[in-house]
Amino acid sequence: MPRVNAGSALTFIQNWALAGTLQNGNNARHPVKILVIEDDAKTANAIRNGLQGEDYDTALARTGEDGFFQLNAEPIDLVVLDWMLPGRDGIEVLKTLRSRGAKTPVLLLTARDTIEDRVVGLDSGADDYLVKPFAFAELLARIRALLRRAGDAETLRKQVADLTLDMENRRVLRGSQEIALTPREFDLLAYLVRNHGHTVTRQMLAKDVWREPHRATPLDNVIDVHVAHLRRKIDEQRVKLIHTVRGVGFVLREDS
Repeated sequence: MPRVNAGSALTFIQNWALAGTLQNGNNARHPVKILVIEDDAKTANAIRNGLQGEDYDTALARTGEDGFFQLNAEPIDLVVLDWMLPGRDGIEVLKTLRSRGAKTPVLLLTARDTIEDRVVGLDSGADDYLVKPFAFAELLARIRALLRRAGDAETLRKQVADLTLDMENRRVLRGSQEIALTPREFDLLAYLVRNHGHTVTRQMLAKDVWREPHRATPLDNVIDVHVAHLRRKIDEQRVKLIHTVRGVGFVLREDS
C-alpha cells in the first residue's frame, strides 16, 4: 500500500473506514478494547470508524488526562497514542503509564520521523511507532501484530455476560461496578471464567487454583467457603452466574 501525502492522508483513512473492506486476523467479532488518544477530531473519528468497522470496541480520548481517566475506568487491551497532545503530551502519558507498571500495548502516532524521535518514543515505552501520514491498512496490521505479541486478546480481557475480568490488572467489573476480590477469589473466578459453561470439580480447583495435588476433605470445605464468598460478591442482587452442580462441583454460566 503506497504512502499518501499529508493533504490526502485523512481522506484516505476515512475512505478505508467507510469502505470497511479490511478483515481482522480471524475474520470474527471479538471483545478487544482499543483506546485512541488523539486531539485532532477528524483523525480520531476516522480511526475510530475504521476500527469499529473491523469489529474492535473503540473509545476516544482527546487529551492525556482523559486518556488516563479511561484507562483507570475500564480494561483496555491496546492504546493508539498521538505524540503531540495539548497539555500532557504523548511521551509524558507513556512514561507515566509505564511507571505505574501498566503493560498495555501502545502504538505511538507522530509526524516526527527522525531516528532520534523514534528512539525517544520506543525508549519511553512505546511498543511500536507509526509515522503520519499513514495508510489505515498499515495501522490495522500493526495493531494485529501488537495483539498477537501480547498474546491472544482473550488473555487480556475475559467477559461472560456483564462480568468482565481484566487479567493484566486483576480487576473485576459486573456491568459498570468494580468488585473488590481477594487474590484467591480472583484466581478462583478466573478459573471459572476460563472454563465458562463447563463444570469444574473440587479436585480440579484444589489442583489448579490451590496447587494442592492431593485433595482432602478440609480443603473441600475451604473451597466451598471461598465459592460462597465469591458468589455473594459476584451474584448478589444480579443475574446468577455461579452455579453449584450438586455432588460434582461448580459451573459459571448465564441462566437461559
